[in-house]
Amino acid sequence: MKPFIPSKLAEVVFALVIAYFGYLHFKNAAMMGGMVPDYFPGDGKIWIYITGAGFILAAIAILTDIQKVLACYLLAAVLLIFVFTIHLKSFDTNASGVLKDTAMAMAAILIGNKK
Repeated sequence: MKPFIPSKLAEVVFALVIAYFGYLHFKNAAMMGGMVPDYFPGDGKIWIYITGAGFILAAIAILTDIQKVLACYLLAAVLLIFVFTIHLKSFDTNASGVLKDTAMAMAAILIGNKK
């Protein structure tokens, strides 16, 4: 059976959402820098900028099909690192971060695995 909604459309929407999250990392770096765990070296804003750039590059890779598999796997890894280093400690009061980032990581893996 032919799918009703093409997978490429889902990939494009996913990539645009990831790119927007990257933009938000640059826009709100000062505020988000405080969420970086203390055991990460250096200023938290630097990690926010690196993450934002990674999100934007992953989105470009998905949209252009250049190194898409690698980009999706790295994106999934970063999102799961967020789950275990940032969101999991507040799971009892706010589970949405854990669930959102886990779901997005799994979607990145599905997109990366699509041939």
